[in-house]
Amino acid sequence: MEMIITFALVYTVYATAADPNKGSLATIAPIAIGFIVGANILAAGPFSGGSMNPARSFGPAVVSGDFHDNWIYWAGPLVGGGLAGLVYGNVFIIDHAPLSRGDF
Repeated sequence: MEMIITFALVYTVYATAADPNKGSLATIAPIAIGFIVGANILAAGPFSGGSMNPARSFGPAVVSGDFHDNWIYWAGPLVGGGLAGLVYGNVFIIDHAPLSRGDF
């Protein structure tokens, strides 16, 4: 679940805010990103289950001293975010030029 919700969030950010060929879609980027965060919270639960933030799961593990299966909350977002970047970068952003020094 961590991988899926992080994939959805990173993919939405790429599609609305980071794609250089997005056109007028950039105007709704904050709304789209907010909606996907809300949908992820509804789908995965705000506290138990999905957290979209490894630190949110790491803090209670430190306090309780129970790190059993805590790796999922670190591996899931890393894999999901990486997959979203690879999928969007290789499928939708095909003709992009690397950033030059003046683009910052």
